[in-house]
Amino acid sequence: MGRLLGPHRTPRLRLRASPEPAGHGGLLSGPPRPPLDPHRKILSWAEAAAWRERAAAAGERVVFTNGVFDLLHPGHIDVLRHARAEGDRLVVGLNADASVRRLGKGPERPVRAESERAYVLAALEMVDAVVVFGEDTPLELVRRLLPDVIVKGGDYAPDTVVGAAEVTARGGRVVIVPITPGHSTTATVERLRGR
Repeated sequence: MGRLLGPHRTPRLRLRASPEPAGHGGLLSGPPRPPLDPHRKILSWAEAAAWRERAAAAGERVVFTNGVFDLLHPGHIDVLRHARAEGDRLVVGLNADASVRRLGKGPERPVRAESERAYVLAALEMVDAVVVFGEDTPLELVRRLLPDVIVKGGDYAPDTVVGAAEVTARGGRVVIVPITPGHSTTATVERLRGR
């Protein structure tokens, strides 16, 4: 388990005196790339389906995860990081604001609007695409995108993951990532309310 470092304990990066050869995946390999505009990674369902087709044609394995991702915290990052490691591309299904309200997260949820939550997710390097869905579950989105892998946090069991049957029927996998203890958006909201 990693430890959280305070500002006085920020780890220092050790840079090599000479760049690594291109293609070795180090910090200094290849020319610097400008970051992709996060708005370009927020896709409509039709754009996401076309994106998925291109990934399949390129032989890339697509990973899907979904959630509210309100007040992004280290637990969210751990799930996204593990999800990205399961394939070549990561698409995140994001609950729309109305969907979040129906899930019973509380009258003041989501704290951040879907456009803000989508933008923050899309800004993460590990996320290749974000698709907002308005339904209570991502089942229709999973059926539309047909991912190769579905990843969820440890508060799920494989047989309770929405879309698992559709993915495993096609030879795909369901991966459960252990929960990062001590991180919960709901607990953070309650703490901020002073409860």
